[in-house]
Amino acid sequence: MDSPTRLDIRHPDHSESPTKSSMDNLLGLLRIRVKRGVNLAVRDVRSSDPYVVVRLGRQRLKTRVIRKDINPEWNEDLTLSVSDPNEPVHLTVYDHDTFSMDDKMGDAEVDIKPFINALKIPLDGLPNGTIITKILPARANCLAEESSVLWKDGKVIQDICLRLKNVECGELELQLNWIELPGAKGL
Repeated sequence: MDSPTRLDIRHPDHSESPTKSSMDNLLGLLRIRVKRGVNLAVRDVRSSDPYVVVRLGRQRLKTRVIRKDINPEWNEDLTLSVSDPNEPVHLTVYDHDTFSMDDKMGDAEVDIKPFINALKIPLDGLPNGTIITKILPARANCLAEESSVLWKDGKVIQDICLRLKNVECGELELQLNWIELPGAKGL
């Protein structure tokens, strides 16, 4: 007696399943610490109620709203999955309004390629605080000042100060950190 034939149904991209497919492309996780805003634009009578929206591809995360503060301190960690290191991280600051649409308070973009490239370098044995690479402010980026990718406490980190675009004033301070993910493609 013949055994029943097993149907082999595959996802259109020929991977075993949609979940496995997304894990195959996943390089790891990017943790963005949104530290603080500096001299953000006033959008209410004397102040603003700012929050930050962080986007990477289809992912969208946001910080909490800080009431009546143009120099807010969030110190919030937002974690995004990274599949394409060429895709920039977009940040937009908004003023929360209760009875109308939230007002935009500027935006910025972060190129994560220099950070990702630094992660690929063998770093074991380097002294704590070693600068791996420096990124200078330029027309092509939103950096307000030089940004260094560092080897610190056994991790690669990057502190960033971004000048907001499409607004009269304001900066955002961030820190990038990488999280290896078991089962991910990795770098």
